[in-house]
Amino acid sequence: MISFLKKINLKTESHVGDLIFFWILKFFALLFIFLFISMALVIFIKSWHAFSQFGFSFFVDTSWDSWRKELGALALIYGTVFSSLLALLLAVPISVAFALFLNEIAPRWLATCLGFLVEMLAAVPSIIYGMWGLFVLAPFLREKIQPVLSENLSYLPLFSGPYYGIGMMSAGIILAIMITPTISSLCKEVFKIIPVTNKEAVLTLGATRWEMFKTAILRGGSSGIMGAVFLGFGRAFGETMAVTMVIGNKVNLSASLFAPSQTMASILATQYAEADSKLHLSALTAVGFTLFVVSVFFNSASLFLIWRMKKKWRT
Repeated sequence: MISFLKKINLKTESHVGDLIFFWILKFFALLFIFLFISMALVIFIKSWHAFSQFGFSFFVDTSWDSWRKELGALALIYGTVFSSLLALLLAVPISVAFALFLNEIAPRWLATCLGFLVEMLAAVPSIIYGMWGLFVLAPFLREKIQPVLSENLSYLPLFSGPYYGIGMMSAGIILAIMITPTISSLCKEVFKIIPVTNKEAVLTLGATRWEMFKTAILRGGSSGIMGAVFLGFGRAFGETMAVTMVIGNKVNLSASLFAPSQTMASILATQYAEADSKLHLSALTAVGFTLFVVSVFFNSASLFLIWRMKKKWRT
């Protein structure tokens, strides 16, 4: 009888401990949701003055002059999107190829070493990338690359105008280096999910190894690759310090890769502490709110695509 009562007591204590642990986790989960919503509300309220003052023209006006109270975000949005797309154009082929090499071709010891080194790139602070871009990359582009491009391709809008080293090209290359570890790591995980039987079935049908890569891996993992690309785009979209140091920080709407420009994140870093009026501060906050919404969208889309990829191959 005593042993039976002890068993009941132990089960009750275990049950109470589980309940306490459950409610603690639930409290923190709800707390994070509350913080997220409150953050969005505070930023939106602080930016409402600019939205009410300019309306939709805030997103289509190219001028940014706080003294004249002419504040439009189109040039900032253009600089952000242009630099991010340039980074994706450079980073995605390299990242996917590198992930494919590590997962399917490289020996295990080499894949482990290279994978560790690439993941370490993600741990480097962005200010270090910015310093490297300012002191190494920008002079190299100005002295070696941009003169050649300007001499031979100046008839194209992308390579027209004077070149300074700093500008859209430097920003795009820096962002490409920064997002490569993110995209390659996620692509590697996506490729691991694809069943070995799918690869063997394609090879059994007489496909070459490259055809197997193309059909079973790249096509089969297309949604996961898109998720990794979206996540990389979100990272590039919101990068601040590295871009601020190499993009030139001039509100400018130009198609040239040589021209200095400005992004939404970089203008917040350079002007928010020195806002000269309530409207200027509200406009900067509106830029931050726009950046917040777009970043949340792309990160959510990437997580959804990766989740759908995992669900597809596990069912």
